[in-house]
Amino acid sequence: MKPLVALVGRPNVGKSTLFNRLTRSRDALVSDTPGVTRDRIYGHCRYGQRDFLLVDTGGLESEAADGVTGLAAEQTRQAIRDAELVVFLVDGRLGLHPEDAAIAEELRRMAVPVLLAVNKSEDLDTGVTTAEFHGLGLGRPLAVSASHGRGVGRLVDLVEERLPPPSAEEGEDLPGIRIAVVGRPNVGKSTLVNALLGEERVITYDRPGTTRDAVHSVLERAGETYTLVDTAGVRRRSRVKEGLERFSTLKAIQAMEAADVVFLLVDAHEGITDQDARLARLVLDAGRATVLAVNKWDGLDEEARHRARRTLDLKLANLLHFAPVLQISARYGTNVGHLLETAGRAYASFTAELATTELNQVLHRATEAHPPPFRGGFRPKLRYAHQGAKRPPAIVIHGSRTGTLPGNYLRYLEKAFRDAFGLEGSPLRLEFRAQQSPYKGRARHKNPPKRVARKKGKK
Repeated sequence: MKPLVALVGRPNVGKSTLFNRLTRSRDALVSDTPGVTRDRIYGHCRYGQRDFLLVDTGGLESEAADGVTGLAAEQTRQAIRDAELVVFLVDGRLGLHPEDAAIAEELRRMAVPVLLAVNKSEDLDTGVTTAEFHGLGLGRPLAVSASHGRGVGRLVDLVEERLPPPSAEEGEDLPGIRIAVVGRPNVGKSTLVNALLGEERVITYDRPGTTRDAVHSVLERAGETYTLVDTAGVRRRSRVKEGLERFSTLKAIQAMEAADVVFLLVDAHEGITDQDARLARLVLDAGRATVLAVNKWDGLDEEARHRARRTLDLKLANLLHFAPVLQISARYGTNVGHLLETAGRAYASFTAELATTELNQVLHRATEAHPPPFRGGFRPKLRYAHQGAKRPPAIVIHGSRTGTLPGNYLRYLEKAFRDAFGLEGSPLRLEFRAQQSPYKGRARHKNPPKRVARKKGKK
């Protein structure tokens, strides 16, 4: 499992800005108003050599005893307990604040490794800016600017140095295709795992929240090996009250990160809820092959089934358009056998190797059938393609003015590649590389010399 790093500090010191830069996302809300972040927000650090999870927290205030501020502070303390390392962010422009000293004292009592970063240090003298923060007793401060990127690379290097060595769990090589079963509480995840295993290996109970940790089970079927990971139900953050359930939510996210295929389980009787959609976004962000399993399908009449299909199309079709959908009953075993076959096809797409020659043939056929639309008086040109990555596959397309391609044309290209290679159940990423004009940057004569016409009969 990936280690966890928590961003901690007073409100409005730039934690969310740093989170967005490290994750290269806009998942954390950024505002000049203090206290915007109330709940913990998880993301994946996309810098450096070692992968780790990053959590953005609300401001930690020592006087916050009740109300929303108090709940945000308790969320932050729980993130600190879960983390392998804390990045303590302070404001270099405002200088040392009494609240910084109180937070530093609390971090020392919690006995967690801390890296001190002095934010908003752009255009300031580094030595002068960091000098007064030595008094916090948390080691040598590092000057950074989250908004401008100054010192962020060095910060990531220090984080990687101070993280504990990869544990056996983080680096373990689980046998076969690794499948994480995720979903809201009480949708039947443990019942599904037991149905796949053919035995009562995972505890099942009607009360939501029985599974607190991720449970690994190895299964062999038709000559193929699978590792099933039953996870705790992921609740809305506002409903996650107990520390144990917060830890379970983190484990579910880490299980998705370690998986090859995710079974996203939803309840046909309850329909697709907003929390199902939030969980689908987490699955999509993890970039894993996905199978959408609609559980408790038995017992629904035709009208109820029509409603379930309609809500599925409305709330999840755009997010997980690549995921095959199976209607199952984990309790009675209906269609459960097809899940592993579907997972095998999704895994094959997830790890597919796409030949360059065939990629270019597909690209040329697609652009000839439907050329890219004109933008600003010019038509983008897509010249050639090759595979850039696997798990999931990425196709790199080189051309000119690729940044002007509209979203509907990108979806058209993705469908063309999916259909040509039979890719099912896996995300497919299209990356574009813009080629510069060979004449760009060359000096031009303002008044080029005129050609002199020769008279007839003269050489």
